[in-house]
Amino acid sequence: MQKVVAAVLMKEGRVLLAQRKKGDRFEGLWEFPGGKLEPGETPEEGLERELSEEFGIETRVGKFLCSVRHYSASQSFELLAYEVFHVARGFNLYDHEDISWVFLEEMEQYPLAEPDAALILKLKKLGLSMK
Repeated sequence: MQKVVAAVLMKEGRVLLAQRKKGDRFEGLWEFPGGKLEPGETPEEGLERELSEEFGIETRVGKFLCSVRHYSASQSFELLAYEVFHVARGFNLYDHEDISWVFLEEMEQYPLAEPDAALILKLKKLGLSMK
């Protein structure tokens, strides 16, 4: 099963969500930033690469939080969520339409990609601390 990584990047009790670009297959939907792992890449390396490519930021990946499996007619993958810390540089939107810092409790107000909605439910069940 393909592995996809997701960054749970926290700041002041909020988590970063990114909105998919216009013209994208899931345009307008919000998601945890991240993406597919390249061959031979660890999840931590993949997340650091993806966040650099998508936003031009330097990050440090922390602990593994949880995962969810997604099955659909077009794709199946396991979404691995990691705690991520922003280290340096400001955010540029190379791959997304917008970003928003959101309290976990407010995330259902955003139109979310299905795997990300499932991930939020799992993070809540695990009692993710937003501090």
